[in-house]
Amino acid sequence: MTDQELNRYNRHIRLPEIGLAGQNSLRQARVVVVGAGGLGCPVGQYLTAAGVGTLGLIDGDMVEESNLQRQVLFSPEHIGQPKAEVAAALLARQNPYIRVVAHPVFLDAANALSILEDYDIIVDGSDNFSTRYLVNDACVLLNKPLIFGSIYKFEGQVSVFNHKEGPTYRCLYPEPSELEACADVGVLGVLPGLMGCLMTNEVIKLITGIGDLLSGKLLIVNALTLSFETFSFTTNPLNKAIRTLPKPAPVCADTLPQLTAAALMDWLERVDKPLLLDVREPHEYERENLGGTLLPVSALLQHPERVPTDRPVVIHCQSGGRSQKAVAFLQQLGFRNVYNLTGGLNAFSQLSLRRQTGNPQTTG
Repeated sequence: MTDQELNRYNRHIRLPEIGLAGQNSLRQARVVVVGAGGLGCPVGQYLTAAGVGTLGLIDGDMVEESNLQRQVLFSPEHIGQPKAEVAAALLARQNPYIRVVAHPVFLDAANALSILEDYDIIVDGSDNFSTRYLVNDACVLLNKPLIFGSIYKFEGQVSVFNHKEGPTYRCLYPEPSELEACADVGVLGVLPGLMGCLMTNEVIKLITGIGDLLSGKLLIVNALTLSFETFSFTTNPLNKAIRTLPKPAPVCADTLPQLTAAALMDWLERVDKPLLLDVREPHEYERENLGGTLLPVSALLQHPERVPTDRPVVIHCQSGGRSQKAVAFLQQLGFRNVYNLTGGLNAFSQLSLRRQTGNPQTTG
């Protein structure tokens, strides 16, 4: 290490449990964070400060105004820019002694193994069940430890999966949760910061070999009561015996009619084009829109009769969460000709830009 690095990490090095050897282990580690949102931001910031040598960030989303309430790495000027690239640039400035790699893509079955295999430790800060199962299965195949975190309203969870002979995510959650857990809900702004720090703590312990890991244990934090509970669970050997990347379990969005940005572009060029229904708020619509009909999700839930039934309807929001909730609600009422635009306006805008610049390849 240089004198500057020794000075920068002095408070770590002074800890007998970490010392110079532990700090060197951090310096040589390669960690990737899936999701640069509420959990990914604090994880990225504290791993950067800790001196993790190579830090990867995977996220195909753009920064939205509604992110700023909890994703404190971002500022208003970043709205509309790729999260992974913005976060990587900011973190690289915070610590010039580490390497930060942006992966501005949505993780899927086609790219998961090739991206994750370059890293020692995987941190899952994703916000949907499909990605969680995908990341878990990829870690099993690659024999990589997985640090997991999730948040919901006022509650957060942290665990360590696939560490040595320890259990996996599927050992804790064999089946996906109900659809409600996937819909957009409110979340206390400080909660992802709290849980992100706890996740980073597990990463540092794993790299330096100190303390007791949350392997085989689930930590549940309630921010309203500030209570901490820990539950133990065991390994199901079948969940560690997979040999190929399984098809993700049909969860949440996978059970709903989906339409990709590319498919929508092709459909809009046909005579029988669908009706576009934008379920964002008026101020979002004014900033950017696809020319569709505006019906905020709150109004749609109160007045579903405003959704036509005589033609196909493609419902979209900014990134796909609110529109997913709207489609699920309408399906429960018997609507059968409604589709959710996967990735929302963000995915459509990204694809449109790539086609304009002559690079039609999709990323998620």
